[in-house]
Amino acid sequence: MREKELLERAFAMPVTSPAYPPGPYRFINREYLIITYRTDPAKLRAVVPEPLEFNERQPLVKFEVIRMPDSNGFGDYTETGQVIPVTFRGREGGYSHCMFLNDEGPIAAGRELWGFPKKLANPTLRTEIDTLVGTLDYGPLRVATGTMGYKHREFDLKQAKASLEEPNFLLKIIPHVDGSPRICELVEYRLEDVILKGAWTGPAALSLTPHALAPLADLPVLEVVSAIHLRADLTLGFGKVVHDYLRQRAGKSVHSTETSDVL
Repeated sequence: MREKELLERAFAMPVTSPAYPPGPYRFINREYLIITYRTDPAKLRAVVPEPLEFNERQPLVKFEVIRMPDSNGFGDYTETGQVIPVTFRGREGGYSHCMFLNDEGPIAAGRELWGFPKKLANPTLRTEIDTLVGTLDYGPLRVATGTMGYKHREFDLKQAKASLEEPNFLLKIIPHVDGSPRICELVEYRLEDVILKGAWTGPAALSLTPHALAPLADLPVLEVVSAIHLRADLTLGFGKVVHDYLRQRAGKSVHSTETSDVL
C-alpha cells in the first residue's frame, strides 16, 4: 500500500477493515427513556471537569437509555449512561459522564471521533405491559433499573425538541504511544435535523447498584425529579474542540518560565 493510498483510506482503524464507516450518522426511530434525579453535589464536583460548571443548588443527573433500531453504519443497538446538566461559558448543555452499549462499531467511533466515554455492556429498553423499562447489565450483574409509566401524559414537544438540540460536551482523551496523553480536549457536539415524533412523561423510579467497573451508583439517587419518553429521527453531528487542556497547560508553563526569568 503506497503512502498516498494509505492517507486516503486512513479515517479509522483497522485501515483495511474499519470498525465503522465514514459519517454522517443518521438515526431513525431513536427511543429515549430519560430519568432526571437529584444527587450529592460533592460527588458531582469530583467528576465534572473544569471549565464546565454545574448548579450547586440543584445538582442533577440524567440517567438515559436509548434504543437505536435503525442507525446508519451502526445497525441496531442500545446504550445507556449518565448525562450531567452543566454550563460552559454561560451556555447550558449536558456533559456525558459515562456510557455503556452493546455494539463495537459505535463504541470505536464514539471514542475515536468525539470522545464519548463508551464501554461494552448490555443495556435494554422495552415496554412491559404498562411500564417502560430500561436496564443495564455489566456481565451477569444488574447495575441499573429505570421504570416509567408508559405514555401517561403528553410532554410539550417544543420543550422536548429544544432539550435534544442543546449543546453536549465530552472529555476526549487519546494516549500517546508512551501512555502519556496526546489529546486531552473538551469537545462540543449537537444533534442535528431533529424530527421529534412524540414525547411523554409519567411517574418514574430508578435503582442503581454499586459496581467497580460500572460505577453509576457513585452518583447516588437522592430524589427522582422527572422522566421523559421520546421518539425521534436525528443526525449525530460532528464535534468541535472548545477547550484544549494540553495547550492550556503548555501556555501556563511558558508563562511561568517567562515570569521566573524576569524575576
